[in-house]
Amino acid sequence: MNGVSAYQEASIGTESKGRLIVMLYDGAIKFMRLAIHEMEANNDEAKGRYINRAQDIINELNTVLDMEAGGEISANLRKLYLFMNSHLSQANIKRDPEMIREVITLMDELNKGWRAISS
Repeated sequence: MNGVSAYQEASIGTESKGRLIVMLYDGAIKFMRLAIHEMEANNDEAKGRYINRAQDIINELNTVLDMEAGGEISANLRKLYLFMNSHLSQANIKRDPEMIREVITLMDELNKGWRAISS
């Protein structure tokens, strides 16, 4: 393991849960923006790869929800994550960048909330 990898692993391991969620949201948003760029460049392979990466992050966010402790908030987040994944799948099939932008808007709003509580 080189020094950069060790640093990155240590910094991620010491982040608060809220900050980790912000990092996941940031990553998903980045991948969705890249997917739009590739979609507009007619690069279907890269578009699909970036949408899949964003969906992987959303799936991870969904998986780690604590449904017992989170109650209604967790249930609502789960519904949003399922909607986002479905919407991204449809955007991929229809080649519709606006559908991806809609998911970015939702995720950006959630991210602002997580940033506020984790800072």
